[in-house]
Amino acid sequence: MTERMEDALNKQLNAELYSAYMYLSMTAWFESVNLTGFASWMKTQVVEEIEHGMKFYDFINDRGGRVTLMPIEGPPTDWDSPVDVYEAAFKHEQYVTSLINDLVNLAIEEKDHATQIFLQWFVTEQVEEEASFGAILERLRMIGEAPSPLFMMDRELGQRKVSVPTSTS
Repeated sequence: MTERMEDALNKQLNAELYSAYMYLSMTAWFESVNLTGFASWMKTQVVEEIEHGMKFYDFINDRGGRVTLMPIEGPPTDWDSPVDVYEAAFKHEQYVTSLINDLVNLAIEEKDHATQIFLQWFVTEQVEEEASFGAILERLRMIGEAPSPLFMMDRELGQRKVSVPTSTS
């Protein structure tokens, strides 16, 4: 793996951990306004983002690179509404998609076939992430300020559970 590719993968590791940090901040905000189902959904997203970061961590190591951890920027901590939270999260996922696409382009440029293959999982994952956040955002926009549908959605989103990966070794 080239030094340029290693640096870019380390930056993506940082971006994935920032995503976890940002979703944890969103979790805290939802908890502060007593929307515990939304908070639970976001907390599950935190775990997923940490898993994504660890995929980059392991890949860098597996390729003989050196993981270089960088400071994680502090995320926003306050939003005006659930719609604002999901608008910010959706925009963030679109940004992450652009980062993944840039990595794929770099891997192609560097003729790094192993990294290209590794990144295909993330390309697919980002399609799912954008669809998931986008669907929730659209539903929130439809219900507006109506409390009953919001609380029904809160209960529904609270059903999402963390799936902890099991070790095969």
